[in-house]
Amino acid sequence: MTASNDGPARPMRLAIWGTYDTGKPRVRLLIDAARRIDPDLTLVNRNPWQGIEDKSTVRGLWARLRIAWAWLASYPLLIFAYLRMPRHDIVLVPYLGNLDVVLLLPFARLRGARICWDMFISLYDTIVIDRKLLPEGSWRARALYHFERASVRLADKVLMDTRAHAAYVRDLYKAPPNKLSSVWVGAETALFRPTPMPARSGPVEVLFYGQFIALHGLETLIDAIDLIEASPPRGDGLACRFTIVGTGQEAAAIDARIARQGLRNLRRIDWVDYTELPDLIATSDICLGIFAGEGKAGRVIPNKMFQILASGRALITRDSPAARELVEPGAAIRLVRPADPRALAEEVVALARDLRDPVRGPHVAAHAAKMPAVDEKLVARQLASCLRSLLQGHAAGP
Repeated sequence: MTASNDGPARPMRLAIWGTYDTGKPRVRLLIDAARRIDPDLTLVNRNPWQGIEDKSTVRGLWARLRIAWAWLASYPLLIFAYLRMPRHDIVLVPYLGNLDVVLLLPFARLRGARICWDMFISLYDTIVIDRKLLPEGSWRARALYHFERASVRLADKVLMDTRAHAAYVRDLYKAPPNKLSSVWVGAETALFRPTPMPARSGPVEVLFYGQFIALHGLETLIDAIDLIEASPPRGDGLACRFTIVGTGQEAAAIDARIARQGLRNLRRIDWVDYTELPDLIATSDICLGIFAGEGKAGRVIPNKMFQILASGRALITRDSPAARELVEPGAAIRLVRPADPRALAEEVVALARDLRDPVRGPHVAAHAAKMPAVDEKLVARQLASCLRSLLQGHAAGP
């Protein structure tokens, strides 16, 4: 927003509205960022997904009907509350807000407010392309595509998590160049803080955690562990011990693969509470990102990557345009070819050796301690820049 002739521009007035799920770190960080921009921020929320961590796990007609009813029943109350909200320039609609945007539009226009939708990830891309829960080209997939396209077109500004992701959605829905912007997910730094590397001489502890979804590339990781176990330690006796934490769409298939390959140096944990993740990271030497091949995996920076960086741990993840928006390869950051178990295995062993080397180990630890942490202040600066560009574009007119 530019200054007027009468003095400096007044602060942006913001509101947050919708069926968003505050159980998601992305949503909490967006709310925190908005509150830093406007301390008088007004929030209105009804969450039909309360207590459901992975929406793809909602199975059965009755469960889906119950969610659908709770969702639709939220809107009369949300709209009534919106009409009573204080004046605002921009209403932020957090993820997952596809329908929120469509239903809010006439009321936002009535109140002279712009809509900024944090799309974050594409529902169509996730369900149809990435997780393959609907056949591409089916009537339901086409309906989802056109519905999401309408949401993109109706919002005044659409936020994604990376520039690569924003460019993809812009092309997917033929959106105007200035419609999409990116705001990083970031890490909740009150929870994820730097801790010293563990001082030990035993096996190198390697941690993977996350939902078991396609973009994580868990098949690549399991095959890499198999390759490492098939190659006995050399004279230095170096060994790696893996911990895999998570559940989700591909959990049954991954667990069957682990059992079939008879992996010995692998501890499997179904899930841990979000608040326990920092301790889990702190007891690890190396943390792992994602490793899938083409598609969405190359366009996103997952939550855990920000959390690992904020915790000061050595990181191995797939190389991608999105990853390089944030990091470059270095002593404590290793980027590997996607969907390549051998490349991943070699990098895990190489980094493990560096960590246990009396000369290179301290260098890796020092590098890890200085890795870029995307905190709440940085997320707020990115969001403020996007919102200012929205108001400036609106003031300039067509």
